[in-house]
Amino acid sequence: MKKLLLFLVPVMVSLQLNACSTGNGEAEEIRRVIDKAYIDGIQNWGDPDVIRQHFVPEFVMLMLVDNQIQEMPIEAWIARNEKQKAEHPDGPPYPATVKYLDIDVVGTAAMVKLELYRQGQRQFTDYLALYRFEEGWKIVGKTFYRH
Repeated sequence: MKKLLLFLVPVMVSLQLNACSTGNGEAEEIRRVIDKAYIDGIQNWGDPDVIRQHFVPEFVMLMLVDNQIQEMPIEAWIARNEKQKAEHPDGPPYPATVKYLDIDVVGTAAMVKLELYRQGQRQFTDYLALYRFEEGWKIVGKTFYRH
């Protein structure tokens, strides 16, 4: 019993600290932004205007390719999506779903770790950086790992 308590107390404290770091309602607002603009918008080829509303124009995705960093600005990503939509007017053959692993908020900055799934298979672990502007949370950057 003592060993169980020694294990559970730190876990419960850790969970409480994590809950505090997300702020009151901030985590839910961040999830809504990511669901609308990133999952429905970017990953499932949604409305470019919704994407632009929730991503800053300076957004860049950083990709590690052949030991070099490559960048993809948001407008290039939107253009790629528009091309894919033209080729597949019924939408993505395999729509994306998300599992949120962590949302860490400190003041006006947030970092989100999530897993992206297609057909029930984990495809990516994403790290999204956000800032809270006067008009709300916006996605400012991304790195990822492809599984």
